[in-house]
Amino acid sequence: MTAEAIETGSSRKGSRVPSPESPARSDADDGRPLRIALLTYKGNPFCGGQGVYVRHLSRELARLGHQVEVIGAQPYPVLDSLGEGVTLTELPSLDLYRSPDPFRTPKRDEFRDWVDGVEFATMRTGGFPEPLSFSLRARRHLAARQGEFDVVHDNQTLGYGLLGGPGVLGAPLVTTIHHPITVDRRLELDAAPDWRKRASVRRWYGFTRMQKRVARRLPSVLTVSGTSRQEIVDHLGVRADRIHVVHIGADTDLFSPDPSVPEVPGRIVTTSSADVPLKGLVHLIEALAKLRTENPAAHLVVVGKRAEDGPVATAIERYGLEGAVEFVKGITDAELVDLVRSAQVACVPSLYEGFSLPAAEAMATGTPLVATTGGAIPEVAGPDGESCLAVPTGDAGALASALARLLDDPELRARLGAAGRSRVLAKFTWARAAEGTADRYREAIAVAQARRGAGSR
Repeated sequence: MTAEAIETGSSRKGSRVPSPESPARSDADDGRPLRIALLTYKGNPFCGGQGVYVRHLSRELARLGHQVEVIGAQPYPVLDSLGEGVTLTELPSLDLYRSPDPFRTPKRDEFRDWVDGVEFATMRTGGFPEPLSFSLRARRHLAARQGEFDVVHDNQTLGYGLLGGPGVLGAPLVTTIHHPITVDRRLELDAAPDWRKRASVRRWYGFTRMQKRVARRLPSVLTVSGTSRQEIVDHLGVRADRIHVVHIGADTDLFSPDPSVPEVPGRIVTTSSADVPLKGLVHLIEALAKLRTENPAAHLVVVGKRAEDGPVATAIERYGLEGAVEFVKGITDAELVDLVRSAQVACVPSLYEGFSLPAAEAMATGTPLVATTGGAIPEVAGPDGESCLAVPTGDAGALASALARLLDDPELRARLGAAGRSRVLAKFTWARAAEGTADRYREAIAVAQARRGAGSR
């Protein structure tokens, strides 16, 4: 439901919103179910890992008995447990990047207040406004609902509106930082071909200055890997004792082996945005060209949107791979799982990942993995030769050699696939992620209560 609907008392089927009259719980760290406000400025799982995180974490928290209200902006979250412990509150933005008219100019009657003005002005000057504008709307929304939540969980908004503590937001704040966006900024600057592009990248990533300032003032930060933890210390200046690692994972019921799905000879699958240098797709395209000189059946299926120009499109044309690279998007979860199952090899060619859900999901299906050593990928994929084949970042030759080795060795594929599945089941599931996250909620609540008690004496 929209924030406006909450204020007027109307509701939508399947939503269950806490009553403003319900008393605030005290001592919420005593094991009772928690009332959680989960904030996400970009929540659609098809837009990236943040949406996947909200979808699966909210479901598993509800399975633990907690009440989760997801508060999000466009593209709105896709949630699995609406009406079963999970509700959705829509906090509309101007939706300036919607398809098919991104960077649009809204009509005059679409502007509701000064926050909309800030959002539009930032976009028109080349910046990305959503973290700031969403945080301001969320602050106003939560301030009007004091006492309805035990904890507020921010999913990497890191906007100024979320500062001020429980007195402003109505509950203690816990923030997830998947990885510092300053890493993306650095990689895009490195890949920029000229000064104009570098200036554009700097304008777009202007919000990272805000995120640095906000992150340093946060009392409790969750992140998804040890690598991300160190990056948050180094890039954002957050004190190490405020950062807690809670690994995320794969939906191991959905992403599971199925021998009835036939392998397609030579098929390699990857998940990537073609125009994001961080994902390393251009290096995989070059590796495929090398690989096909010895294995003409080798071909690549990319789960993601195809860019019509840029380095990846240029590489496909240069190497004559038009018929050997296919991009798919908008597929269902079941179709995605069967696609991964049908591949002889899954590949993660990224230059950096804060965790790598695609690696965990591919491993969960029993599909053998070739992955780089970028960022936290080794934490997920495991040691080279045991649960994956690991290669250096940006090395197309090493990628080609590892892919060729797996495509030519059915026994190695079977061994690595089974080991990968076992590793995910032991370490990286959403149920474990929800349990660890709930523990951190209770810790944050206990700290806030202790501070209130000290202040009252």
